[in-house]
Amino acid sequence: MTSAPEPPEIRWGTLLLRPWSAGDASVVLTALNDPEIALWNASAVRTVEEATDWIVRRADWSAGDHVSLAVVDSLSGELVGSVSLHQIDHEQGDAEIGYWTAPAARGRGVASGAVTALCRWAFLQLPIDRIELCHAADNPASARVAAKAGFTQEGRLRQSYRYGDGRKHDELLWSLLRGDLPIDS
Repeated sequence: MTSAPEPPEIRWGTLLLRPWSAGDASVVLTALNDPEIALWNASAVRTVEEATDWIVRRADWSAGDHVSLAVVDSLSGELVGSVSLHQIDHEQGDAEIGYWTAPAARGRGVASGAVTALCRWAFLQLPIDRIELCHAADNPASARVAAKAGFTQEGRLRQSYRYGDGRKHDELLWSLLRGDLPIDS
């Protein structure tokens, strides 16, 4: 088992990706109860205590199988989203990426910026060369994020994941390879 590097702070334009902290619990609680986030992320967080537990799990990188960061607007200090690499497979050299954006921050490029920033960091810091992004086919906002972040759509996975509405949805599969990004810039 390979452990992840120390939690970074990654700057990307006006975004700051940073480790989660206990002080984020109330914002996480509000965000994860937003109908769009609850539908596409299926995170059952109903109390501040559950939000704190959610943060603790994401802040614990000791297994080396995920890298989870809070996304903050560096100008206002406002927590505006979440981005994480999960199911990091050091042997195969791949991972999956997931994210959400708080309602007030949608439409500002937060998700695509955070995804791009974390992917660039991952390709430089982790022994991976492929990152997959899956989202419900019924979620066009995530398709825009994937395309804007440079991912290539590879296919459709029929009824592949049960989302927050309790139904299995078709998903679109996208990938980003190390060679797809000019990581030197």
